[in-house]
Amino acid sequence: MQPTIAQILTLPVLRAGLPEVLGGGNLERPVRWVHISDVADLTDLLQGGELVLTTGQPLADEDTRARYLVGLAKAGAAGLVVELGTHLVSAPPDLAAKADELELPVVALHRQIRFVEVTEEVHRSIVAEQYEEVAFARHVHEVFTDLSMKRAALSEIVDSVAEIVGAPIVLEDLNHQVLAFAAHGHPTSELLATWERRSRLTPVSSYTDIVGPESWLTTPVGPHRQEWGRLVVPYPPESAIRAGTALERAAQALALHRMVEQDRTALEQRAQSGLVDELRRGRIPDEAEATARAHALGLRPALKYVPMTVRVSETISADQVLAQRHQVGMLDAVRHAVRSTLHTALTANSRPGQIDLLLSGPHIGSLEDSVTEVCLGLRAALMRLDGVSHCAIGVGPESTRLLDAASGLDDSEHIAEVALSLPQGDKPFHRATDIRLRGLIALIRDDPRVQAFAETELRGLLEHRTRYGDDAFDLVRTFLEVGGNKTELAKRLHLSRPTLYAKLAAIERILGVDLDDAESRTSLHAAMLILDATKRRA
Repeated sequence: MQPTIAQILTLPVLRAGLPEVLGGGNLERPVRWVHISDVADLTDLLQGGELVLTTGQPLADEDTRARYLVGLAKAGAAGLVVELGTHLVSAPPDLAAKADELELPVVALHRQIRFVEVTEEVHRSIVAEQYEEVAFARHVHEVFTDLSMKRAALSEIVDSVAEIVGAPIVLEDLNHQVLAFAAHGHPTSELLATWERRSRLTPVSSYTDIVGPESWLTTPVGPHRQEWGRLVVPYPPESAIRAGTALERAAQALALHRMVEQDRTALEQRAQSGLVDELRRGRIPDEAEATARAHALGLRPALKYVPMTVRVSETISADQVLAQRHQVGMLDAVRHAVRSTLHTALTANSRPGQIDLLLSGPHIGSLEDSVTEVCLGLRAALMRLDGVSHCAIGVGPESTRLLDAASGLDDSEHIAEVALSLPQGDKPFHRATDIRLRGLIALIRDDPRVQAFAETELRGLLEHRTRYGDDAFDLVRTFLEVGGNKTELAKRLHLSRPTLYAKLAAIERILGVDLDDAESRTSLHAAMLILDATKRRA
């Protein structure tokens, strides 16, 4: 920081001159430079912020005195120091009044001093301060350049700026949610207490500024008009100027980090999807080549590999751009969930609402436990996405060979598709043994003969539903779900036994079958499953 007039007057060389403030008011004006001159007109020689030292010659004449002071004020001089004795024995009576009028600090020295000593000492402190600022800026540049070259994580960048500023730092997104923070010795509970509320009360500025009721120092993060967050110093730093410099450089490093990570992730994902597609289609016959390429893309070597397919039921947007963004968000959620469980996987976005994975099994511990952990993480991450109402994960047969695991993706896709049609439950994933008859129906549901079978079995009931509503149809569905147990059916539907028997008898007449016959019930159940599967496919 530049020294003020008050600070300069405390220097021993000036104190030796017995300084007396004659007028002009504010002595806290910063001094950019010290200028020695007895010239009567300094208008063209000053740039503003100078402290002028004079022996008093321009002030000796009453006619030029006022013009001289007005010229200094217009030129932006910080103040005037007049040495008495050479040209002025004492300060003119009107000098103080004129100084007050112009708000130009004027100081009289009652003893002669060496002006050159004043300039040397003041200029030395100004240059030293400027050198320190340059050295600080260079240090900040080197730190964040090094972090950018190393592709440091967000938390590392935030920790570094907190260390430089010497104060806590918080990185938040546009929803005022904390992405990363460095407490820097402050209690985390105090730093982040009611953060969202406090942050919303702090206006968002398009440049580095001190804003809000708590005087937060903030700077936006991201390209202009594409900001995605902001850096905040919640407590006043020692130097707001230096802190602002560090924040702006950190914001640049964070923006670069985000762009690099997005580009790298996109390239990596395209490479992974391409490899999974090649493996699935059998275009890579050599296991060594397959594993080498997979490991190069981040898949950890393992004793077993597990094929998995994630399917979601979601609200489909007619806007293709939004649909694509949603799919990218789904893929990001899957990749993050796998990483958060400390596992690795190759992922592929095969079609909307579906993601295939080749999961690397653990070296130690149960494979089943690892798959369960990953699937629970996947379900939790995907269900948090907007528009996702149901998530099902199919798991195919694991294999010691990556090529064999990739061929199992057809099985996992089929399992996931069938599992999506099942009622939502607590199972984190499904295998082939979990889908059974529904799995068979899902395979053959598009066959016209299968569809004709379902229509034939249920024609009377479907026609009745068309005319009179769903009561009879729903009654049969529930009857089949309880395995033909009429006592359980009456309890579930809250019907008396005589009423229930009458309804079932009417349904038997409509269908022309005996509902007590096990084969009839099996045929009807299969027909309903086919009808449900066909509707879901449509």
